[in-house]
Amino acid sequence: MLQVKNLTIIHKKDLTTLVDGLTFILAPGDRAALIGEEGNGKSTVLKLLYDPALVEPYAEWTGEIVDRGLRKGWLAQELTPAELELPVWEFCRRSPAFEEADPKALDRAARQVGLSADLFWDDRPMSTLSGGERVKLRLALLMLDGPDVLLLDEPSNDLDVETLEWLETFLLGCKVPVLYISHDEALLERTANVVIHLERLRRRTVARCTVSRTGYGQYVEERSAGFERQEQQARKERAEYGAKMETYRRIHDSVEHQLVTVSRQNPGKGRLLKKKMHTVLSMGRRFEREKESMTALPEWEEAILTAFDEGRSAFPAGKTVLRLDLPELAAGDRVLARDVRLWVDGPEKIGIIGPNGAGKSTLLKLIADQLLPRTDLRAAYMPQDYGDLLLGERTPVEILAPSGWKEDVTRARTLLGNMKYKAEEMEHPAAGLSGGQRAKLLFLSMVLNGANVLVLDEPTRNFSPLSAPVIRRVLADFHGVIISVSHDRLYLEQVCTRALELTETGLRERL
Repeated sequence: MLQVKNLTIIHKKDLTTLVDGLTFILAPGDRAALIGEEGNGKSTVLKLLYDPALVEPYAEWTGEIVDRGLRKGWLAQELTPAELELPVWEFCRRSPAFEEADPKALDRAARQVGLSADLFWDDRPMSTLSGGERVKLRLALLMLDGPDVLLLDEPSNDLDVETLEWLETFLLGCKVPVLYISHDEALLERTANVVIHLERLRRRTVARCTVSRTGYGQYVEERSAGFERQEQQARKERAEYGAKMETYRRIHDSVEHQLVTVSRQNPGKGRLLKKKMHTVLSMGRRFEREKESMTALPEWEEAILTAFDEGRSAFPAGKTVLRLDLPELAAGDRVLARDVRLWVDGPEKIGIIGPNGAGKSTLLKLIADQLLPRTDLRAAYMPQDYGDLLLGERTPVEILAPSGWKEDVTRARTLLGNMKYKAEEMEHPAAGLSGGQRAKLLFLSMVLNGANVLVLDEPTRNFSPLSAPVIRRVLADFHGVIISVSHDRLYLEQVCTRALELTETGLRERL
């Protein structure tokens, strides 16, 4: 059993409180989802629970972590560039448990995650494995060590639909407690039985932690209903208080006026009025005490807020956007698919799916290269890796307002504020921002540029499960064309008008 008592984490650079007073117990059978917006400290909590030395360079913490010698398995969010270049067998050999394991143990671990044990000895670089293969391989290495608890940072990133379904089965069948971060709402709804929610309120200056021993869907529903009840009660009490205070002020002003105008020849009446005023003031003090005990208005971390301009983003119905007839789709010398045919007319919303490694991102990049130079439409491209678009020292404000004009800068700051950027984040180099913050920045640039054709590679992958519904709603309401790759099952259901699967023999319609 892993126990956390009154954990508080403060960022050293700007003394921001990331987590305040977090307390929970992780017991056998628990599948605890750690949720919250980007920059709220989720990954930091996982690192701290695994090894405090991982957060020491940038964070200070107080509280107590009681693990009594638990063997902890930690899955980092990403592999380092150096790790990605390692051959698979060399990456595996860096795990002491792998070095000590006999063939039977290796075979058992591989079967547990649905891999062939031969993969452990593969000569290919780790970077050439699909996202699903990398996650499964790393989980197999963790399971070899016989962990008592698993700490998983975004295990669902870059997984195709089939592997996501495998991950659900793995989590549901896991015999040790699991604490994990995921942006995939379907995965959360189907697997989590504990929710740990990290929030940053009052313009991200106050941290709040909520621990609920319920499923994710139930937590969201009960949270919303609870806030609604609290707000109704708080507004009712404030209305009643306002009516009382109006009566109090009327009585007070009347007695005060009488006191001022009473005749000095009538001291008896003056004494009575002073006594009456004393009673009135006592009533006012009683009302003030009632005000202090009123139900507080609910506070929650505000959702991101953005939308496309309907007029600028509209695309004429039936107008040709793309006519792609590709005999071969290749990556280097490797042919990924043949006879790829994609015809898109306005205002369709296309979702392309397929297994990891099928060539979806390669196809989308090719489509972007065709559409971006065209002058008869305004295309925008969001790749899966934002680095190519956001390298350099430019800040978010400079990217959104390159002219430097006062009105453009003001608008950029307003939009960034709507996307929950703090003032200091607006002035940080964009290349150093988190994946979620960079995703928001690219999204805003598409809004500002009035794009009417969006080419999007995993558009929701870096948005929190509480912000992703906003992005899906904005894209569903978008009046232009969307050509996208996604493994987000809710995105495919709620946004896309057509779903196509990329296979070795081309694109196939999915019903």
